[in-house]
Amino acid sequence: MHPSPEEEAEIRREFDRLVNLTSTELAAWLETSESRRVGMVRRGETESVGRQSGRRILAIRAKTAEDLTQADYAHMKKVIRYCRRHLAQRPWGDVTDTRWRWSLMNWGHDPLRKN
Repeated sequence: MHPSPEEEAEIRREFDRLVNLTSTELAAWLETSESRRVGMVRRGETESVGRQSGRRILAIRAKTAEDLTQADYAHMKKVIRYCRRHLAQRPWGDVTDTRWRWSLMNWGHDPLRKN
């Protein structure tokens, strides 16, 4: 079922709030060894789900709101759910160099950045 225009606007707002890395920052992050070291890799694939999501986020961000497809909105909702769930599992202490932070960054969110 395709979201209503109001739902689309809300999805875009929440996506933009949670994906707090710029496209340039996310693209650079995805090229790092830390990015490659985290996440689940599905059988038969070479790249983690999070890194695939990061590339999809870059493609979505390159589009205008009018050009977003139903599949784009579905992925935006997936990113929102992932970030919310992962943020709720924040470990204690300094998270600067943790797999937890790196996984979130593959999904476009740096938890150390103040929004």
